[in-house]
Amino acid sequence: MGRVTTSTADLWHHYGRARATSDRTVPDTFYWSWGQDAGPGPEALGNLTGRCVGDLGAGTARHAAHLAVHHHPAQVIAVDASPAQHAMATDLYAHLAPRLRIVQSGAVPHLQAMPGTYDVLYSIFGAVDFTDPREVLPATAAALKPGGRLVFATLAHYLTGAPAQPNAMAADIPAKTPDGESTTLRRWVLQEHVWTNLLDESGFTDITTDVLPASTGGPRTADTLLVSAQRHRAAAQGSGEAEKGQVVVCGARS
Repeated sequence: MGRVTTSTADLWHHYGRARATSDRTVPDTFYWSWGQDAGPGPEALGNLTGRCVGDLGAGTARHAAHLAVHHHPAQVIAVDASPAQHAMATDLYAHLAPRLRIVQSGAVPHLQAMPGTYDVLYSIFGAVDFTDPREVLPATAAALKPGGRLVFATLAHYLTGAPAQPNAMAADIPAKTPDGESTTLRRWVLQEHVWTNLLDESGFTDITTDVLPASTGGPRTADTLLVSAQRHRAAAQGSGEAEKGQVVVCGARS
């Protein structure tokens, strides 16, 4: 059967499955680089003690589990739309509740339901890569407290070596349905100035970018673009957190 394109099947059904059967540990650290072997680690997120933290596109929640165990947040909420990824994350790390909360949801609807809740949001080749930035970045700004921080790692160029897009355009990349059929899904691989403009338009400030070179060569290696930004302290972004008497507790909403 020929290639199909779909947005309804769980295209992450196979991802991480082999590792989940053999490695059930909480990682000692993590890296932002594509190879997960070099560059800065969790310190890029700042001090997380007592903070409400969200992992957007958490997969099997290994990064979120590390933060929950080693960095003393109030709570880490690991969000992923994939039923398979959610099931694996729950199997691996449900015992870390309530410090770690595992949520099956698309990033945008989850963020829209959590106005003014998060101190820190991050994505490591996760939902920020695979969601239209004109939707996910404003939703992220609204879900952050004023002054809250977004950090994400994304591809600095395509895995083929082709340059990143000079505008907010997605590319179709290969994927497989749960039954193994070939399909595609959309991924946003954008140049630095495009991300910076989109973040500025979404209510972020203090935007920084850093390219982390690939530590090894070979096919499907890539440089990483590490982006950090703060939600503007004065921008309400329509989140509703300014309503009189409203108190949002980390993790109180789904």
